[in-house]
Amino acid sequence: MTGAKVMAEPGVNTENDLDEAAAVFMAVRPRLFGIAYRMLSSASEAEDLVQDVWLRWQTYDRAAVENPAAFLATTTTRLAINALQSARARRETYVGPWLPEPVDTSADPYLGAERGDALQFATLMLMEKLTPNERAAYVLREAFDYPYAQIADILRSNEPAVRQLVSRARKAVTSDKRAPVSSAAQRELLASFITAARSGDMTALERLFAADVTSVADGNGRAQVSRKWLEGAPRVAKFLHAMTWFWDGTEVSWAQTNGQASAVLRRDGDVYGLITVSASADGIDQVLWFVNPDKNGHVTNAGVSRS
Repeated sequence: MTGAKVMAEPGVNTENDLDEAAAVFMAVRPRLFGIAYRMLSSASEAEDLVQDVWLRWQTYDRAAVENPAAFLATTTTRLAINALQSARARRETYVGPWLPEPVDTSADPYLGAERGDALQFATLMLMEKLTPNERAAYVLREAFDYPYAQIADILRSNEPAVRQLVSRARKAVTSDKRAPVSSAAQRELLASFITAARSGDMTALERLFAADVTSVADGNGRAQVSRKWLEGAPRVAKFLHAMTWFWDGTEVSWAQTNGQASAVLRRDGDVYGLITVSASADGIDQVLWFVNPDKNGHVTNAGVSRS
């Protein structure tokens, strides 16, 4: 299939029309970024990868491509599989817990996809245990609704094997995942959490938490940031009660990240980090702290509203 052949040597563009090439590329760019982001859980790495796809598209023999959208999606997915393998090796030296990089979804709630699947933090974290091919098959099927035959072409596989990849990935992702509350309920719980955490009200915090709640902070060694997962409502509440000092001089505003409400924390006008929660009928089951400065650039200046 010409539309999916991406590893051949690039030819010469006889029409030499970069304006047309740019128009074709920009039309599908949101989808390409959406694929790359869901594969890598990193907005900055996804941006770099999409830029690499653009550079390849400029120099490729575009006259030989029957389906540009399929070609570009295939290129993006295959590069993302390779990038994911090296990214996981780099994360072995990360200091403390590693969390997905937040991305602003105020303008595009689904981030270029047919559905919002494989975008929420809880799902991205569960996808970390998938193989690169399982993750690619799951992302393409669940978020972008690609036919199994096309996924097989992208992964250089066959349709029965791809169906097995998707099935295994679904089981791995859904086995530990709880049914989330509505977006409105999630934001209300986050606001209640911020209020209780500011005051250090342990009773109020424990009422908000599921019994097995976890608190995870991604700071990559940043000072005064916990480097361990905290588990259990009493332990997390006790920890927050002991760190009311954290909120002194901290201003809170709201952003839409990964399809859910997040609190943006600022000190002296500078962004310190973001907080969001995942919740089910049992209450808040995850509190996620994004306080690595290198990870917050994609949401700190967009989609933010004051409380």
